Amino acid sequence: MSCGRPGGHPGAAPGLTECRHTLYVPPVDTIRHTSRRTAARTTVAAAVLLPALLSGATTAPAAADEAKPPKPPENMSTVGGERLGLPGTQVALGPGAPKVPKKLTARSWIVADAESGDVLAAHNAHWRLAPASTIKMLFADTLLPKFEADTVYEVRREDLLELGTNSSAVGIEEDHPYTVHDLWNGVFVRSGNDAVHVLAAMNGGLEKTAREMNEHAEALGARDTHVVSPDGYDAEGQTSSAYDLTLIARSGMQKPAFRAYAATAEADFPGEWAEEGKKKPKEDDGPREREHFAIGTTNRLLIGSHGLEPYEGLAGVKNGFTSEAGYTFTGVAQRGERTLLVTVMHPDDDEGANRVYEETADLLDWGFAAAGKVTPVGELVPPRGAQAPPGDPTPVGDEKNAEGTAAGLTASEPPASGASGVSTAVGLIAATGTVLAAAVWFVHRRWPTARD
Repeated sequence: MSCGRPGGHPGAAPGLTECRHTLYVPPVDTIRHTSRRTAARTTVAAAVLLPALLSGATTAPAAADEAKPPKPPENMSTVGGERLGLPGTQVALGPGAPKVPKKLTARSWIVADAESGDVLAAHNAHWRLAPASTIKMLFADTLLPKFEADTVYEVRREDLLELGTNSSAVGIEEDHPYTVHDLWNGVFVRSGNDAVHVLAAMNGGLEKTAREMNEHAEALGARDTHVVSPDGYDAEGQTSSAYDLTLIARSGMQKPAFRAYAATAEADFPGEWAEEGKKKPKEDDGPREREHFAIGTTNRLLIGSHGLEPYEGLAGVKNGFTSEAGYTFTGVAQRGERTLLVTVMHPDDDEGANRVYEETADLLDWGFAAAGKVTPVGELVPPRGAQAPPGDPTPVGDEKNAEGTAAGLTASEPPASGASGVSTAVGLIAATGTVLAAAVWFVHRRWPTARD
């Protein structure tokens, strides 16, 4: 949202019109409920600062400590390879390989080959950091198979009660029906926390959804990831890593519906009832039309906005921002026969939101230039049970066929109608559907063993 508040996503052009549809403000009688953590922090801060203010103190002793940049842990996970557990930049340049871009400020980043799983270079790959809305990739990878795209759900007031104050939102209204397809557009295109909460309600609630996301992360080998708030809103103990987010994105991009939503640049989203009064129709009123409004992606690198050019061959995946996580982004792009995944977490934000996209683009450029000229420093591990026996192109425990479809996933394929303005990345998806949907798991059978 362009408003730049916690949980927001600075993707679309700023302005009051944008914020009207992308900012959810809870009803007055629910603000106390949704802001308990914020209120508690405010109360503690007031108790600490009030004596100093009354005594006339004007300095903050902790300011100097807060200004020091955090350091990565000395001991991190070694899932995917020993070097990935080391702090600092890990790269093994060969003859003719370009040097890693200078002036990268991200606390953590990774460049990986989406097909082979080779990690070309990484920086603090397993540093556990707040993920912001990039965790929505795990939310989607976990829940997409569960609901058919044309299923209609009428939103209840209680579905939105736990929505964090100033969350990014697509503009969902209680007592209004939405299709699952609409809700996934809200999640992917506008990064709407309200859409996440409604889908989570359909799934049995936030706690159940977080538990299932954690179980799915464990199955993928994403052991740095712990979900507390499925929408990515800052929560104590919620972490992921550049390595994990890349692993999750790789899993998601094998699903046709995930790929299609991730590459959608804009869509029409249902609004109020079109007729006079804008009230919910009664059963005997007959069919009623809905107003629709356009929603546009918050992924600046996908479409090119705020002074950035679209990145050639980019096909998603997800951006995010909160006050604790800073700016985060995972992107997938293809050039020629090579498809790369890059994740960047928490760069310096002195220059605003563009920094995370600029550093992603620099790392993608480097990866395409360096591929074949560097020795991999690690690998993206396969999901649990994905090892295939010799001669069998389908991994054990994976029900996908050779075309990359899956029982239970085809129902989640987004219908052709209802979305428009898909960026040039759709061409990439059409060209590389076989690569991302089948070859990632099926062609490369010699998988590394997950290690801690």
